Amino acid sequence: MRRAGVVAVSVGLVGIVLALVTYVVRRPTDEIACGAGFSRRGVRCCVSPAGACGEAAVCPRPLVRAASGASCVAPRARVLVPETTVLVGPSDWEAEGRVRPRTVHVASFELDAFEAQVYDVSCPTCPRPDASAMASGDLARAASGLSLDAARAYCRSRGGRLPTDDEWLVAAAGPKPRRYPWGDTGAVCRRGAWGRVSGPCAHEAAAGPDTVGAHPDGDTDLGLHDMAGNVAEWTEVGGAGQGRLRGGSYATSLATELRTWAYRDVDGSSRADAGVRCAYDVPR
Repeated sequence: MRRAGVVAVSVGLVGIVLALVTYVVRRPTDEIACGAGFSRRGVRCCVSPAGACGEAAVCPRPLVRAASGASCVAPRARVLVPETTVLVGPSDWEAEGRVRPRTVHVASFELDAFEAQVYDVSCPTCPRPDASAMASGDLARAASGLSLDAARAYCRSRGGRLPTDDEWLVAAAGPKPRRYPWGDTGAVCRRGAWGRVSGPCAHEAAAGPDTVGAHPDGDTDLGLHDMAGNVAEWTEVGGAGQGRLRGGSYATSLATELRTWAYRDVDGSSRADAGVRCAYDVPR
């Protein structure tokens, strides 16, 4: 009888240990953190108090009231990227063999401070906001699912163009190339929307693009938001049907994909995690 009791206790202890191990393995290694004025709802950073992301009595910075008055959205702001010459090279061992040492020079240009959001996407050839986003007033969520041609058309409708690949790199890395857009410190969940399908920021709620501008800890020193994570951004590499995506996205599972030197060469077809940020020439 006593032996049976000992066996039962041992089995119980083993069960507890296994449960704890399972919890530790499945528990997110890093918690999502949102900027001031935003509240976390699953994996999203939402305006609070709100019935849905993007709706609130007061819009937290950097969002403003939409012209329709019903939602908070990102303003149409641009950032001047000054003329810059950058010596690009492997900044860490993971970049060895992937980054060719070279000198990059770009003339001054302007870049949208925010990724295109659902509220902005209105050109005839751009993907329309999906019904769920429109119904919930989720207009500040980054627009996604864009093809290369749709991204080009959207920027033309704004009087701009896609940034060249070198322009995007310089804007993200700065004159003394940073490992990440915010600096050389590690990629954690509070710095951007990434790792939400699998990875350190994966949670129980459905993954997808987040509210633009909701992660100020990931901003560049010039004030560019979401240059790492949220949606991958199309850049111009010159080919009619060939594009390059930079910055990683919500679906990115490895921090290396968020680094300023990282990119994906892809065909120009529509991709679920692809978005856009436009560039603009400045008078010489």
